[in-house]
Amino acid sequence: MTLSEGLMAAAIGVPLLMLLLCASAHLRRRLPAWFAIAPLPALAAAGASQSETLVLGNSRFALRFALDTPGALLLGSAALLWLFAGIFAARFLRDRRRIDGFVVCWLMAMTGSMGVFLVADLIGFYLMLAVLSVGASGLVLDGDGPDARYAGALYLGIALLAEAFLLGGLVLLAQATPGGSLLIRDAAAALPESPWRDPTLLLLLVGLGIKAGLVPLHFWMPYAYGAAPTPAAAVLSGAAVKASVIALLRFLPFGHAWPDFGMPLAALGLFGAFYGVAIGITHAQPKIVLAYSSVSQMGFVMAVIGIGLASGDPSTVVAAAFYAAHHLLVKGTLFLAVGVVALTGTAKLRRVRVPTAVIALGLGGLPLTGGALAKFAAKDVLGDSLAGSIAVASSVATTVLMLHFLQCLGASAAADSHARAPAALTGAWLAMVLASLAVPWALYLDIPVGTLPEALAPAALWSALWPVLAGGVLAIGWNRFRRKRLCLPATDVGDVLPHVVRAGVVAAQYCSGTDAFVRRWSVSCLTLLLAALLFGGLLAVAR
Repeated sequence: MTLSEGLMAAAIGVPLLMLLLCASAHLRRRLPAWFAIAPLPALAAAGASQSETLVLGNSRFALRFALDTPGALLLGSAALLWLFAGIFAARFLRDRRRIDGFVVCWLMAMTGSMGVFLVADLIGFYLMLAVLSVGASGLVLDGDGPDARYAGALYLGIALLAEAFLLGGLVLLAQATPGGSLLIRDAAAALPESPWRDPTLLLLLVGLGIKAGLVPLHFWMPYAYGAAPTPAAAVLSGAAVKASVIALLRFLPFGHAWPDFGMPLAALGLFGAFYGVAIGITHAQPKIVLAYSSVSQMGFVMAVIGIGLASGDPSTVVAAAFYAAHHLLVKGTLFLAVGVVALTGTAKLRRVRVPTAVIALGLGGLPLTGGALAKFAAKDVLGDSLAGSIAVASSVATTVLMLHFLQCLGASAAADSHARAPAALTGAWLAMVLASLAVPWALYLDIPVGTLPEALAPAALWSALWPVLAGGVLAIGWNRFRRKRLCLPATDVGDVLPHVVRAGVVAAQYCSGTDAFVRRWSVSCLTLLLAALLFGGLLAVAR
């Protein structure tokens, strides 16, 4: 086994081994101290050779793991987030009496998260995605709020719905792949000539669109991220949701132009980019605002993928992965900031708010931040068409939402003005701040999305700066002229779910009563007699 293969095996094997150790209650209580160790092999694997394939199994059944450029971008970024969020979580759990469920689900979600970026075959991908979904739903269930149980059940239910669509798409992919190959690259290459091409694409886009929080099936995000403990919300909003991105980038052959599927996906994505902002600015809870920011940003990523699919542009793969990697780092950092600010008094708040402001405005494309680089990389895919102009407007909208988030964040500070968050929490958050600033630059210089002179050109800096300035002016206007805060339900369209459930219960009771009535012996005999008479009458008429 080569070094690269060993690192890929360890990237999944270490968190999986720690998960198996949870069978011992004594070891389970000690595992949080090792949370930061588990992602280290994945971090090393992201920088290793991408030419090797790891095969686990035999000729009858084997799982295959490999890395490509988008997988390496997302795996490395996710490993960094799991590392520092793990330090945050270990200190977070020290003040909790019941940690067993959190520990098990944390390691399960980490195993699935690392696996989806590494797996190279259809069966392995579905397996790792299922492990990730179960672990993530458990983390949501472990929240302290009154809605945690409902949020966890909703997260799992939506995950199963999405995976049902996805499973149908994967089966059709496998059926169309020549030679019975289950490799993702073979299935993607065979998709254009598949007799079930359109149904396959539709199933994949629906299933992965739900996973990505694409409007209108986005309502699970505010529920889940609002209810989950802070470190769990950080990894779910950052790393877990990117499983849909890597799947789309690997399953779809971008060398072929499919506007019939790409343009609707782009339209939905761009609509979601503005919808998330429009609803997010009506809320005051920082975690809910960040949840709607994820709706907006994932919508933008889906729009980039949709435009690339419509035009058949292969450069979309790296550009979308780079944008998603930046969002992964930033969103995890902002959720950790929420946890730090909640334990920090107003007298100590500036040292937290200033770095957080830089990171948050980076989502809008603040010059010299990773966000500016990500927007610049996506610009080549979107071009100067209508989609490009709408993307610029989304930068303005994102800036408005992030300034609103910063205002809400300051209002959530600890009651004790001199309170200070524990050093472990502050240190983990600060490490993620540095990673969010430095890592995108390192990645930008290493992948084919642009050059340094292009990114630092005065025209590029101005094109990144003016939407942020415009967003700042709009944010000031919003705060000055609004008379009454409009606050929609935390889950907007998801708020109709209780009514749907009640209607379903009534319908089920009615159907159950009808079924019991029909199953009575006298009613069954009468029904059979009437059916026989009707059938006989039809025969007589036919003659």
